[in-house]
Amino acid sequence: MVDEGLLSWLRLLLPWEPLWPLIAAFILVLAIYLRGLGRRTQLSDIPGALGFLTGLAMMYAVMQTHFDYLAQYMFFVHRGQHLVLHHVGPFLIALSAPSAVLAAGSPNWLRTAWQRLAGSLPARAIYRVVQQPVIAGLLFVCLIYFWLIPSVHFEAMLSARYYWVMNLSMAIDGLLFWWLMLDPRPPGATPVTRSIGVRIMVLCAVMPPQIVLGAWIALSRDILFDVYAVCGRAWPIPPMLDQQLGGLLTWIPAAMMSVLATLALLRLLFRYERAQRTVTDSSLATTEAT
Repeated sequence: MVDEGLLSWLRLLLPWEPLWPLIAAFILVLAIYLRGLGRRTQLSDIPGALGFLTGLAMMYAVMQTHFDYLAQYMFFVHRGQHLVLHHVGPFLIALSAPSAVLAAGSPNWLRTAWQRLAGSLPARAIYRVVQQPVIAGLLFVCLIYFWLIPSVHFEAMLSARYYWVMNLSMAIDGLLFWWLMLDPRPPGATPVTRSIGVRIMVLCAVMPPQIVLGAWIALSRDILFDVYAVCGRAWPIPPMLDQQLGGLLTWIPAAMMSVLATLALLRLLFRYERAQRTVTDSSLATTEAT
């Protein structure tokens, strides 16, 4: 007989409000990635696989497990949810540089469909616009601010449609932003691959607005998000403490992601320089030999 305590914990892994197309998308991406890993069988893929699978699992967990219930009834859990959707999960996925593995695992029909979509003029134009550094940085910050406007937040938390628009927009924008920031290809490899310096400037620019917003929420003496009083809180903690914890999550961990990304970019810069020195040394050795 299965222990009731174990069953209770397992129930927490079930979707609170299943969104079946989203669940299917997660399963498809996971299947393609695992298939790609199996086909490539390269040890160098293992560190990236750990990051990719962790990021994917975190994004799934905050949207399609009991965590989603808590996020609808506790402000600080909601802010943790968006920290994962907009920052941590996409950061880990982008840092893993999954393109080669996903390409290896994609079935022919999906690869063909993707090439057609990516090759279409409207898709390329839209992608280049949203991946322009200034626009990407503005979208990244403004989306956080928009969904935390108290009146907008109130409506989003009470409407199932707006709630999913909010969460999915945060996830998509996070993936686009961190892919632009952490793209491992050298500058100029594609029309949207920027220099390390430009990317670091964008990362520095998005930090202060997040700090200001988080500090405003955490240090406010008024309850800013009264929707949680209307719906009731999942845990009996004071409303002000709930808000302060949410403000801190918006303030400190979110801003620190820019620091971590900058360190990753500096490491990437050293790798570029080392590769360039290797090419230069090889050219000199060839010249001297002749």
